[in-house]
Amino acid sequence: MKFERLRLTGFKSFCDSAEFRIEPGLTGVVGPNGCGKSNLVEALRWVMGESSYKNMRGSGMEDVIFAGSNRRPSRNIAEVGLLLDNSDRRAPAAFNDSEAIEVTRRIERDSGSTYRVNGREVRARDVQLLFADASTGARSPSLVRQGQIGEIIAARPQARRLILEEAAGVSGLHSRRHEAELRLKGADDNLIRVEDVLKQIDAQVDSLKRQARQANRYRDLAGAIRRHEALARLIAWRDHEAAFAEARRRLDAELIEVAERTRAQGEAARLQALAAAALPQLREEEARRGAALHRIALAREALEAEAKRARERAAELERRMAQFAGDLEREEALIADAGGVMDRLAAEDSALAAQGAEADAAAARAHEAEAGAERRSAGRRLARLKVECEGIERERAELRGLGFEETERATRAEAVAELAEALAAAERETIAAEERHAGAREAEGRARGPLADAERAAQRLETEARTLAGLLGSDASGPWPRAVDAVSVARGYEAALGAALGEDLDASVDVQAPAHWSLIAPSGDDPPLPPGADPLAARVAAPPALARRLAQVGIVARADGKRLSRLLQPGQRLVD
Repeated sequence: MKFERLRLTGFKSFCDSAEFRIEPGLTGVVGPNGCGKSNLVEALRWVMGESSYKNMRGSGMEDVIFAGSNRRPSRNIAEVGLLLDNSDRRAPAAFNDSEAIEVTRRIERDSGSTYRVNGREVRARDVQLLFADASTGARSPSLVRQGQIGEIIAARPQARRLILEEAAGVSGLHSRRHEAELRLKGADDNLIRVEDVLKQIDAQVDSLKRQARQANRYRDLAGAIRRHEALARLIAWRDHEAAFAEARRRLDAELIEVAERTRAQGEAARLQALAAAALPQLREEEARRGAALHRIALAREALEAEAKRARERAAELERRMAQFAGDLEREEALIADAGGVMDRLAAEDSALAAQGAEADAAAARAHEAEAGAERRSAGRRLARLKVECEGIERERAELRGLGFEETERATRAEAVAELAEALAAAERETIAAEERHAGAREAEGRARGPLADAERAAQRLETEARTLAGLLGSDASGPWPRAVDAVSVARGYEAALGAALGEDLDASVDVQAPAHWSLIAPSGDDPPLPPGADPLAARVAAPPALARRLAQVGIVARADGKRLSRLLQPGQRLVD
C-alpha cells in the first residue's frame, strides 16, 4: 500500500480544506518556521490513530481543531483523510475488497473523534492494525520528527528491536499476536468464570430439588390447612350466627327498655312542663303578696311609731297633771295658811284693842298693810293656779278626745294582724309551690338518669351490631378476599377489634388488590404498650400482614383508659 493523498479540513492551521498529494519519487515541503510543515506530519500521525494529545503538541485532543485568528473564526470540527493505493491487495481482509482505501478521522468539540474506512465507521484499533500491517503507524520510526535520530542512536536494544521489526514488516504480526494473547487470556478468564457458574448452577440445582420436594410437601400441607381452615371458619360462622342472634335478642330487649324509659322521660317532661307553666303564676302571686306584705309592714311601722308617740305624749300629760295637782295642793295650803294668819291677826287686833287708840290704830294699819300684801300675793298665786287648772282641764279634754284615736289604733292593729295573717298564708302557699316545683325537678332528674343510661346502652348495642355486621358480612361481588375473612377473634373481643381497625378490615391481604395490607416485618425499635395494657394480638389470629398493627393496639379497662392514654407512643392506640 502506498500513500497517495492527504486531505485536511479545519486541522490546526488549515482552516479551509487543503489537499496534499504524495507523488512517486521525492516529495518535500519547504517553508519558513510556522508555515505548517510539522502540522502535515502530525496530521498523518493523527489520522493513523495517535491517541496522545501530548504528541500532538496540545493540552487536549480538541486542540487540533482550528482555534481561529484575527480574520477567521474558530471551527468546531476538524477532519483529516488519507488515501491509500491498495492495488497490490496487501491490506487486511476486512479492507481488501477495494484498490483504493480512504481512512478518515473526524473530531467535534465535546463529542470525541470517529474513524471511517471507505465511509464505514470502524474502531481506532482497526485503523492502527491497518497501518501496522503496512509497517507504519502513528508512532512509527519512519515518521521522523525533530531530535528523533539522536533518540534512535541512544535507544536501548528493546527500542531498536521495534525499529527492526517494523523494517522487517512484522510489527503488525506482533500487534495481532498481542491482541490474540489478550483474547486468549480473556477466554481463559471466561472459562474460569464458566466453571464457577457451573458449580453455582449445580448447587442451585440441588437447592431447587430440595425446594421442589418442599413445595410438594407444602402443597399437600396447604391443601390440608385450607380444608381445616374452611371447617374452622364454618364452625366460627355458626358461632357468630348464634352470637348475632343473641345480640339481636338483647338489642330487641334493650330497645323495648329504651322505649319504656323514653315514655317515662316523656311523662316526667310533661310534669315538668306543667310545673313550669304553673310556676310563673305562683311567682306573680308571690310578688304581689310580697308587695302587699311590704306595704303592710310599712303601715305597721308607721302605726307603731305613732302609737309610741301617743304613749309618750300621754305619759308626759300624766306627769304634768300630777305636777299641777301638787301645785294646786301647795297653793291651797298656802291659802289656808293665809286665812289662818288673818284670823290670828284679827285675834291679835281684838287683844290689842285695849291699848291705846293711837297705838292701836298704828298697829292696825301696819297689820292691814302686811295682810293686804299677803292677800295680793295669794291672789296672784290663785289666779295663776286657776289659769293652770284651766290648761289642765283643756289637756284633760284633749286626752278624752284621744280616746277615739285609741279606738282607731285598735282598729288599725286588727287590720295589721289580719294582713300579717294573710301574708303568712301567702308565704305558706309559696313555700308549698316551691316544694312541689322542687319535687317535679327531682322526678325529672330521676327520669332523665334511666333515659340517659338507656340511650347509652342502645348506642352501645347499635355499635356492637354494626361491628358484628361488618365482621360477619362478606363482599361476594369483589374479586379479592377481605382481611376480615382471614381474621379469627376471641369471643367478646369483636367490638374491640372493630373499634381498633374499623374499615381497614375490608382491605385485602392479597398484594394484587388495589387496596391491600402489606407485610412489614416487626422491628426491634417498636415501642412497648403502656403497663397494664394487654396487646389485642393475643386475642386475634390474623395474617402476618396485620401482626405489627395488632401488636400496637392495647386492651384496657374503661376506668384506666384516660390515665394510660397519656403514655401512648406514636402509632399506638387503646380500646376497652
